Amino acid sequence: MHVQIALYDGFDPLDVLGPFEVFHSAGVFSGGGVTTEFVSAEGARDVPSGFPSIKLTATSAVDVNKKSVIVVPGAAGSLSLDPAVVDGIGWILSQARSTELPDRLGEALARPDMTVATVCGGSILLAHAGLADGRPLVTHERGQDLAGTKAVPVEARMVDDGNLLSCGNVTSGLDLALYLVEREVGPRVAHAVSELIRHERRGTVWSTTGAPVSLA
Repeated sequence: MHVQIALYDGFDPLDVLGPFEVFHSAGVFSGGGVTTEFVSAEGARDVPSGFPSIKLTATSAVDVNKKSVIVVPGAAGSLSLDPAVVDGIGWILSQARSTELPDRLGEALARPDMTVATVCGGSILLAHAGLADGRPLVTHERGQDLAGTKAVPVEARMVDDGNLLSCGNVTSGLDLALYLVEREVGPRVAHAVSELIRHERRGTVWSTTGAPVSLA
């Protein structure tokens, strides 16, 4: 499994580094079966996070022709979701939406060999770009209703809709990464990583598969 973690200006470092450590460790335990890189829509560059003292380096551009999982983090900043609030989460996500990143993610979702996985506010970015219309999605609790989009909000820690996975607030990114390792590589490697980082996945992964809920 190859993982591209998509960076954009104002990303939340924990949304990135938590999953990265899981994927990196999975690569060690699988003999190189998992590889990870930092990418951006613009290509190789230093990408500032939402915290002034932290930046990460993207080594290449998002590549939709490379079979992989693309992880989209949320933003870090003021908790205001109002795009008019400069340096707020909403403003940061609106800036990311104006880049070529949504186009690349749309191309990825259209390919059978690609998966897009969002952490926290990354779901808001996809939903407002129209990339999750009619699809179940979970995001940061302050954007839970995904107002103004056609995504279907779900109250869960993590949602699996095939080639589109999403999870809630920042620490659930660890759960998302472990779940992807289990799904794509296998439970033994996922278990070894879980033991290494002393983190046990929480909650049921919500999916449209199986019996629907009925109170009748």
